Formats: sequence, structure tokens, C-alpha cells
Amino acid sequence: MNAPCMHAARRRHRQHGVSMIEVLIALFVLAVGMLGTASLQLTSKRSNMEAKDRVIATMVTQGFIERMRMNPRQLATYTDAGAGRVLDGTSFAAVDCSVACTDTEMANLDLYELEQALVGSSEQIGGTSVGGVSEPRACIDGPGGGSATYTVAIAWRGLTPLSDPTIHTCGQGSGVYDTADGAQADVYRRVLVVNTFITVPP
Repeated sequence: MNAPCMHAARRRHRQHGVSMIEVLIALFVLAVGMLGTASLQLTSKRSNMEAKDRVIATMVTQGFIERMRMNPRQLATYTDAGAGRVLDGTSFAAVDCSVACTDTEMANLDLYELEQALVGSSEQIGGTSVGGVSEPRACIDGPGGGSATYTVAIAWRGLTPLSDPTIHTCGQGSGVYDTADGAQADVYRRVLVVNTFITVPP
């Protein structure tokens, strides 16, 4: 082979190699972009789930406070005579008020329905409640009756670990909001707290 032909063959070989590198770089950039898109979608999904849980907790809390306002002479029942009541989703049995209920029975029904709303018993898949928040706890604090400020706090398990909120201790130390290995306590705990003044009529 003469010299010009050899030079031409080398140029073709070099050009072919450069094209292969460009293809590999393009594939790498595409793969990184796809991983970034998948990560963004996962983060967005987690944010949406966190927002959904907060909306559920807010709606349930506001509804329960209105029930307390409608049955003000049973505020001691709601707060366990001022000791503070903690609900974990299994504390109260159903109360049949289809015909008639005393004020106390109505308060117990309210507490039962608060639990059922938090666990999402109205929406089920295969017998499992899916319409509520994960690992709910409800804490109702206040005096043993009378016109005063009452606090309703809802705790639930979030999807990502954060710092343990200090706004309220509801659910704190229960173990259900810890990391799987137990090394970090309550880092998955989310809390919504509503304080409201309720007036008892004379």
C-alpha cells in the first residue's frame, strides 16, 4: 500500500473512533438525564403524599373541633377529665346513635369517628384501610371542662426523615416514628396542632 492510501486509512480510522466516543458521551448524558428525571418524579410524589397527609389531618381536626363545640358540656369526656386523651386508632368502640344518644355517648361516638377518620376506614383495599394517614395518633388536651382553650394535635408518620418537631409531644416516644434500626427516634413524626377557645353556655 502506498503512503497516500495509508494516510487516508488512518484518517478514516480516527474519524470512526471519534464518532464512537461522541455516541458514548451522548448515551451517558441521556442516562444521567433519565436518572435525574426519575429522582425528580420520586421527590415530587413524596411531596404530594406529605401534602395529602397534612390536608387529611387538617380536615379531620377541624371537623372534630366543631363536634366539640356542638357538645360543650362533654369537654371533660373529650379531654379525659383534663388528664389528656391519646387515641391510636383502636381506643374506642363504635357507639350506636341511630335512635338516640346521651351527650356522653355522643362524645364517645365523636372520639371513635375521629380515630376511624384518621386511619381512613371509609376507604379500603382488601380489608385494609387506606384513606387516612400512616400510624396516626390524636391527642386532646385541655381542662376538665368549662370555657377555655383546648388543643387537638394529630401525629402521623411521614415518608422521609426530618428533625423531630417540638411543637407538641403527641406520639413522641411511641417508637412508630423511629428509623427501622431504631438509631434515630421520631424523625418520621409529623404533627399538626390546633388550639381553639370553646365557650360553654351558662
